Amino acid sequence: MRITTRGRYALRASLALARLQNGGAPVSISQLSEEEHISSVFLEQIFFRLRKAGIVSSVRGPGGGFLFAREPDTLTLWEILEASGEELDVTGCDKHAKTCASTGIRCPSHSVWEDITKMIRNYLTQVTLARVLERAASSGTLPSTKTVPDPAELPQVP
Repeated sequence: MRITTRGRYALRASLALARLQNGGAPVSISQLSEEEHISSVFLEQIFFRLRKAGIVSSVRGPGGGFLFAREPDTLTLWEILEASGEELDVTGCDKHAKTCASTGIRCPSHSVWEDITKMIRNYLTQVTLARVLERAASSGTLPSTKTVPDPAELPQVP
């Protein structure tokens, strides 16, 4: 099993979206791209997949962008990774034939790899985006969000 760049970026961008989505306002691809230093073209491909899976919805026009279709405390890491196209299976076997690639029969270690795959999937289905952000905030590793100041709070120029 190897989580691809697409899967890692899908998770990073989803966490950034959860951080930046203030009061249900859409977040643009360019803002996510700048925040996470990920190509906007690549993010568009990722968010197309996330939208198709019903994880995010999009708003067109000025001020448009993406927002979650559900609350981040109900979205699991598994859903994000699966929607991005990741196949999280550590067995090196043909999933349809139920045999191992090198021997053509089920090898003795097959059940070990199946168990590891189940453990990973179980973990990823229990952890939500909100939980990751909470853990990052409590450990001090949550990046600050760049917000536009309220014009009323800016110093007045005489």
